[in-house]
Amino acid sequence: MATTLTLKSGTSWADAWRRCLAVAPEAFRDDRVLNLWNGSWQADGRALPATSPVDGSPVAGPPRLDRAAAHRAVRASLDQHRAWRHLPPAERRARVATTLDALAAHRELLALLLVWEIGKPWRLAQADVDRAVDGVRWYVDGIEEMTAGRAPLDGPVSNIASWNYPMSVLVHALLVQALVGNAVIAKTPTDGGVACLTLACALAAREGIPVTLVSGSGGELSEALVRAPEIGCVSFVGGRDTGAAVATAVADLGKRHILEQEGLNTWGIWNYSDWDALTAVVPKLFDYGKQRCTAYPRFVVQRELFDAFLAAYLPAVRTLRVGHPLAVEKRDDPCPRLDFGPVINAAKAKELHDQVAEAVDRGAVPLYRGSPADARFLPGQDTSAYVQPVTLLDPPRSSPLHHAEPFGPVDTVVLVDTEAELLAAMNASNGALVATLSTDDRATYDRLAPHIRAFKVGHGTPRSRGDRDELFGGFGASWRGAFVGGELLVRAVTQGPAGERLPGNFPEYQLMP
Repeated sequence: MATTLTLKSGTSWADAWRRCLAVAPEAFRDDRVLNLWNGSWQADGRALPATSPVDGSPVAGPPRLDRAAAHRAVRASLDQHRAWRHLPPAERRARVATTLDALAAHRELLALLLVWEIGKPWRLAQADVDRAVDGVRWYVDGIEEMTAGRAPLDGPVSNIASWNYPMSVLVHALLVQALVGNAVIAKTPTDGGVACLTLACALAAREGIPVTLVSGSGGELSEALVRAPEIGCVSFVGGRDTGAAVATAVADLGKRHILEQEGLNTWGIWNYSDWDALTAVVPKLFDYGKQRCTAYPRFVVQRELFDAFLAAYLPAVRTLRVGHPLAVEKRDDPCPRLDFGPVINAAKAKELHDQVAEAVDRGAVPLYRGSPADARFLPGQDTSAYVQPVTLLDPPRSSPLHHAEPFGPVDTVVLVDTEAELLAAMNASNGALVATLSTDDRATYDRLAPHIRAFKVGHGTPRSRGDRDELFGGFGASWRGAFVGGELLVRAVTQGPAGERLPGNFPEYQLMP
């Protein structure tokens, strides 16, 4: 008989909200978060309703500013920038270090907000906070050498990022940008993370970090956050459609930019036999339901190895644990160790279900479908944002699943017969962030890997964004502007010698590190 699950003690949204009110009363009101600009928290904007993907219950929504208010916030950020850039580097470093101590002290609350707002399992939510703190500490420790001979930009850095990694991508970027002498602006993601970012920015603002945090629709705020002459650099993480619009704007203005966009990351299998290694890695590839820019949703498999591939893949995918991230058997039990919880919202879940159904209707072959009966849910909870893992063979070319990243727990498999077909299938999306080729022969890997259009290519192991000194970028349409990671992130948001050409993908040139 199945055990009835209950919510872990002390982890309700109401519990998290009460803790936010106690920790940062300047940034939270009884029923809403505030915007942060001109050095103070503002009760402006129209707070929109929002629901948690975990169970459909209400959570704090973004307080949307209009275009005029956003322009005022950008002008105020420029004033902060002009003061902050002249602060002694040792003072900036001390303030960022103290901010990191505060973030670490409130690690569990930040992680709990991530669970409720974007559906991260507990261990992954904690990891997101830890990666932000540990990553910025690496820069704090080595920033003097990295900024030698360099200066802050002429204006603040504007950050527009997706919802999936508020801490380890967005907050990490903000603090490094501030560390090197820039004021920083962040737009809260439309789909989730506003309370987590509000708390993190409150802790930073207390230490004098010149951070601006605003909410609003991209269409309403882009004129201020992308095109405004006060902006020194635009940093964007998101989809190709929005990214293309941003890229056009910054190219027209000649503005410094970092635009990370999606690509179809692929895993190729050719003359391969280490199937135990593949079985071990498959569950890890489903972390957070593949809702990340470095997920691998496509396997490109040598046809004569297809049976061996299935024998390794299917037992691994059947082990995946899905469900409510805070559902436990006893209220004081530790949070469950899940591979993923919900996708970001019910609309995204419906989109994925529809794409899978349409692909099958047009000829794709279902290889695996997870069952909701195996998931861990609370009695009677809303499950409209949950998608069980699905694997399809040969999605039709007319399907988005053939050429685009699904951003959900949907794998597709394509069979090939020649090395030329292998490379063509692995390069289906005109550039990617990462790729992997599993082959027993190192010489084969060395020969084929340079023809795979991804910034990072692994040999039988997954690649990721990386931390600290690991560089990151993308090929083709997956990246525009300066590459980042390690010292490159510092160079991307500072001014160097006259005529410096930054490594990256630019309209006039491409330069690899």
